[in-house]
Amino acid sequence: MGETTSEPDFVGGFTAAAASYAELDEAVWGPISTATVARSKPRFDELVLDACSGSGASALPTAELVGPGGVVDAVDFTEALVEIARERAGERLPQLRLHVADVTEWEPTGYDLVQCVLGVLFFDDLDAGTRHLVERARPGGRVAVTVWGRGALEPVPEVLATALPADLALRLQGGSASPTISDVDTPGTLAQWLTGLGLVRVRAEIVRRHLELDDALAWSLVTGTGLRAFLVGLADEELEAVRTRYLAGLASREVRTVELTTLVAVGFRPSADE
Repeated sequence: MGETTSEPDFVGGFTAAAASYAELDEAVWGPISTATVARSKPRFDELVLDACSGSGASALPTAELVGPGGVVDAVDFTEALVEIARERAGERLPQLRLHVADVTEWEPTGYDLVQCVLGVLFFDDLDAGTRHLVERARPGGRVAVTVWGRGALEPVPEVLATALPADLALRLQGGSASPTISDVDTPGTLAQWLTGLGLVRVRAEIVRRHLELDDALAWSLVTGTGLRAFLVGLADEELEAVRTRYLAGLASREVRTVELTTLVAVGFRPSADE
């Protein structure tokens, strides 16, 4: 269950687009991370693993909540995003430890909380990578996973496909641009999947959200997300032509909002008596 719908360059696009990605923090990543942290409930003095931490949208508020007696290990494979998080944290959060690493190979265990906001999509082996995260939690510890809900980002990929050159449009229309995970796009299927990976008492909730668009934000949803991978190789004039056709396509369909619904699940690693 739960094959990813992305391709390697969908992931790699974040390296080239770190600044554009971070520019979406206020509109996109911040609210999604806030919804996750409100449910994962980091506590004072806890040891936390923030997996696929990006530019720190969930790691920084978590570090504030655990306080100086806690520790947050924030792990991401994209050095440019980790550096943005480091700049944002400055010297005020010594409890935040930032790492450039593949979290599916992260060895430390015993965390009170392991959380991953929109990151499991990028694992080469979705089940194995997520199970690895589950195993980083201590017995009785919490694991929080946030994924996109059904219909997320619609209709942006579809409209973008109509604006791209034919060869790139075929790739996008094939489904590789969808941020959702096959068979894990409802609260029930997410909870069932995580239970199968070793968690107990899993509760999954849907967090509905729509984002009002203007031209700048609509284009940022392309350049600052994995959709940027479909722009690689385009010359400046080609890129501008795609932007113009894309925005015209949104206008012709009277698209004024985009779907940003997510699913947040929190479960527990079984303790000795479970």
